[in-house]
Amino acid sequence: MIPYAQPSFFGAEEAYLVEAFRSTWISGGAFVDRFEEDFRRYCGTRYAVTASNGTTALHMAYLALGIKHGDEVIVPGFGFLAAANIALHVGARAVCAEVDPDTWCMTAREIEPCISPRTRLIVPVHTYGNVCDMDPILSLARHYRIAVVEDAAEAFPSRYRGRLAGTMGALGTYSFQATKTITTGEGGMVVTEDSRLHDTMSLYRNHGMRTRRYWHEVAGHNFRMTNLQAAIGCAQLEHVERIVSERKRVQALYADRFLNADGITPQRVSPDVDATLWSCAVTLDPLAFPQGRDAVISQLAEAGIETRPGFYAASLIGIYEAPPQPICAAISRQVISLPTYPSLSDDHVALVCDRITSLRK
Repeated sequence: MIPYAQPSFFGAEEAYLVEAFRSTWISGGAFVDRFEEDFRRYCGTRYAVTASNGTTALHMAYLALGIKHGDEVIVPGFGFLAAANIALHVGARAVCAEVDPDTWCMTAREIEPCISPRTRLIVPVHTYGNVCDMDPILSLARHYRIAVVEDAAEAFPSRYRGRLAGTMGALGTYSFQATKTITTGEGGMVVTEDSRLHDTMSLYRNHGMRTRRYWHEVAGHNFRMTNLQAAIGCAQLEHVERIVSERKRVQALYADRFLNADGITPQRVSPDVDATLWSCAVTLDPLAFPQGRDAVISQLAEAGIETRPGFYAASLIGIYEAPPQPICAAISRQVISLPTYPSLSDDHVALVCDRITSLRK
């Protein structure tokens, strides 16, 4: 069996986890502060705030910016839809933009027609670890005076023109869920240069309380990461370059095997992007695979290869009120996400590729 994902534990994860456990500080603790500091230094930002997961990281970011009922938030119509979900949670309207048919990320071209007088936020989602073309998006946002929050849940530590994904907007959010490039089991982080945003996020994360115990300044949440999670995160960050190197080995193998492959098209990565892909994904041409993407997934599973379908387009899900978006819908129906992790051997990558190509009609 070739699983879809496996975490990579190369270093002191177990030792730090035991240390945190034996300290009896299993909720908050020293590893949380250390992880925030280590991550902040890695990203080169002034602040980093841990969260219980990548979705609550987004929630903190929206709350810190004051996104509320009546506001509009522009998100891509294809990708993991946490950014749209949090807009709904804070009472805003998620306005879904089309995406580029090759990179599967939204661009300034797709965003601008979605801007209205109620637009308060643009959330570029770096889908599968591919980074959006950020400079035109940031220029557009400055022109219209709209905030930008990068959803880099899948994109740590990808770079765009030398800048780390998640560090270019007012706020950037990350996920450390079990399948991500570095993991804490569940967990998230927000980075920013803004002290006011940092303080507001810290307040909302901790039930709306500061130093006065049980005194709620705002209606906050418990979005805190535990000391146990942070201990794993500290160890993961210590050997992130090894993790990245091994993931890029897998990326390169898939790219080489699928180069000019009839009916199989990998996600396009711009020359401006140094991508560490969370998942290597391809679209399957219905003419080459008339049985359909879902049937291919089943056929691969029968061969002992676990894969996943692409994300559902927002226009196919009723809760988002998205207009028909043919590009998002087509990508959604055709994408298959492949096993991508450091311990995946060259032989197993070759087996996955050979099996997929053998299923062409």
